[in-house]
Amino acid sequence: MRLMIPFDNSYARLPARFYTRQPPTPVRAPALLVLNAPLAAELGLPDTLRGPEGVQILAGNLVPDGAAPLAQVYAGHQFGGFVPRLGDGRAILLGEVIDRNGQRRDIQLKGAGPTPYSRMGDGRAWLGPVLREYLVSEAMHALGIPTTRALAAVATGEDVYRQTRLPGAVLTRVAASHIRVGTFQYFAARNDTEALRLLTDHARQRHFPQAETALDFLKSVIAAQARLVAQWMGVGFIHGVMNTDNMAVSGETIDYGPCAFMDGYHPETVFSSIDAQGRYAYARQADIAVWNLAQLATALLPVLDENRENAVNLGTRALNGFPNLFRQAWLDVFRPKIGLSTDDPADAELIHRLLDLMAAERADFTNTFRALAEGEAPLKNRAAFASWQAEWQARLRRDTPGGVERMRRANPVVIPRNHQMEAAIGAAVRGDMSQFMKFLSSCIQPFASNHFSYEFTKPPAAGETVRQTFCGT
Repeated sequence: MRLMIPFDNSYARLPARFYTRQPPTPVRAPALLVLNAPLAAELGLPDTLRGPEGVQILAGNLVPDGAAPLAQVYAGHQFGGFVPRLGDGRAILLGEVIDRNGQRRDIQLKGAGPTPYSRMGDGRAWLGPVLREYLVSEAMHALGIPTTRALAAVATGEDVYRQTRLPGAVLTRVAASHIRVGTFQYFAARNDTEALRLLTDHARQRHFPQAETALDFLKSVIAAQARLVAQWMGVGFIHGVMNTDNMAVSGETIDYGPCAFMDGYHPETVFSSIDAQGRYAYARQADIAVWNLAQLATALLPVLDENRENAVNLGTRALNGFPNLFRQAWLDVFRPKIGLSTDDPADAELIHRLLDLMAAERADFTNTFRALAEGEAPLKNRAAFASWQAEWQARLRRDTPGGVERMRRANPVVIPRNHQMEAAIGAAVRGDMSQFMKFLSSCIQPFASNHFSYEFTKPPAAGETVRQTFCGT
C-alpha cells in the first residue's frame, strides 16, 4: 500500500519560469537518523513515515503520489553584491500540504542532488550542517521564534567531498514557503512585471491574506521582519548570512549556516567565517534587515504604482516605518526579559545600560538574563551592577506583579551553544547519535530548569570557544 501524502502544490501552478521541474537524485543506502514525529502529526502525515517507504521518500529515492518536485529560481545580494541568478542548488521542493491548523506548508528535501542552479556544486549536503540545521531550527521553534522546521534527517550511505571525505545526509525542511526577497529580485532584474505581479499576489494571499494590495504586502513583510530580528536579538542569535536570498518574505528564519547563539555578549560579535567587515554582526542585524527590505521595495516598484515616482514614494514611506516598528518590537522582547510588562519612556535606556555592563566583561548572554530571573547577581563588576540593580528594582516596583515569572518565561535556560553542537555533531559523524538526541531533547525544552538541562547551560571553557561557524554545505 502506497504511503499517501495530501499534497496541494500551489507554487507548481505558477508559470514554468518560476522553477525547474526536477526529481531528487536517489542515494545508495538511506537510513533514518531522526524523525520529528510531533511535526509529522501536525502536518497530517502518515504514522508510517518512519517505515521503509517513508525513508525512501525522505531520502529522495521515491517521489510520492501527488508531489510536484521542483527547484525554485531566485537571485540575491550576497554580502552586498548582486547575483542575478541563484536558485535551489541542492534543494528540491517536493510539494505543499495543508497542516491541521489550516496553514499551507512546503516540504523540501535539502541535499537532494544537483539542479540547474547548482553552479558547479554537487547538490549534496554532509551530515554536520544537516544536523546543525535540524537542531537550531527546532530550538528556535521551541523559543517561540518564527522559523523553518526540521522534519527528518536521513543518512545517504554516500560520501561527499568538502576538502575531505564526509558522510552525506538529506534534511527534510518544512516552511510556510521558500519565497525569498531574492525571488522578487530575480524577476525585477529581468523586467518581468507579469511574473512580479503573479508572485506578489501568490505571496500576499499565502502569507498575509489581510493585505489587499502590493503596498499592503510590502508593509506586512516589513513588520514581520522587524519582529523577527527583535526576537533574534532577544536570545542573542546571530544569523550570520543575512543575504537577500536568505530572507523569507513569510517572516520565518531560514537558512541556518554560519549562525550562533552568543556565549559572551558583545554587540559586534560576528559568526560568519567570511564576514571580515562585520556586515552581519549581532548589532547590525536590524540595519541589514531594512537594507534587504529596501531591495524588496525596489523590486516591487512596477507593481506598487504604474508611475515610478509615485511607486518610489510609496516604497520609501513604507521603509521609513521600519525603525519605529523595530524599536517597539525590541522593547516588547526585552521588557519581559527584565520582568516588565508596562511601558516607561526610560525602559530602553535601562536595558541598554545592562547590555553595556554585559559587553564590558563579555558576560554570558543567556546565563546573565536567566540569573536575573533567579535572583542572582550575574556580573563581576558588583558596584556597577548594584547601581543598575537599584534602578531596576525601583522600576519593577512601579510595574505590575509577576516580574519573576515573566523573566522565567522570557529567558531560556538552554540554547544550542556552538561548542556543544560541535561535540554532539562530532559524535554523530562517528556513528553515535545519542549525544545529539540528548542535546536536542534539552534544546526543545529551553525554559526547563532541571538537572537534565544543567550540563547544557555551561559556556565554553578555555579552548572550547567556537568563534566562527561555517555553512559547510
